[in-house]
Amino acid sequence: MAFNDDSFIREVNEELRSDQMKGVWRRFGRYIVVVAILIVVGTAGKVLYDYWDDNRSSGTGDQFLAAMKLADENKNDEALAALDKLEKEGHGAYPVLARMRAATVQVQKGDTAAAIAAFNEIGKDNAVPAAVRDAAKMRAGWLLIENGTYEQVSAAIEAMAVPGNAFRHSAREALGLAAYKAGNMAQARQWFQSIVDDTDSPRNVANRAHMMLDLITASGKAPAAQG
Repeated sequence: MAFNDDSFIREVNEELRSDQMKGVWRRFGRYIVVVAILIVVGTAGKVLYDYWDDNRSSGTGDQFLAAMKLADENKNDEALAALDKLEKEGHGAYPVLARMRAATVQVQKGDTAAAIAAFNEIGKDNAVPAAVRDAAKMRAGWLLIENGTYEQVSAAIEAMAVPGNAFRHSAREALGLAAYKAGNMAQARQWFQSIVDDTDSPRNVANRAHMMLDLITASGKAPAAQG
């Protein structure tokens, strides 16, 4: 799906001007999550690629690529079986990569609960490199926006919403969206404002944060930030 961030924001602003606030989250919320999670997946993919590149093992690599091909073809059960074998018998980085990919396949299958559990398990496994653990926690956090509570999202990723963490922008956005969805506008405002105030925030993330701050102000459920 082609998605233009600026045109999307303009459309939401038009919705605001027409005073149709009641349906804004219902109409746009899922798209906001989809756009943002693509960035999370891209960042996590870079982390996983670097990890793979440092731990290449050609024989197991061929098996991993074959499993990915099965997943790309929506042969999910076959892909999960191949990934399970890699997790148990693979070498180098591949057991960890197989676990991450298997969790993604669970999402593809529609078993979000199993995917969240798998990502959470990876995120807590101290045998897994820290960068990969963080990537897994972020995936769990984003899935929990639509499938859990604000408290669950916070437990998964709030520790990463701190200065210097590579995932802080995505973590803050996820926390803001989870708070917004839960109706906690004051908390949502704090998270989105932290994105706006961070000069290192990517432009598209900052744009979405500005849009959400506009939505919160228009709702009248949280006071505007004093500046």
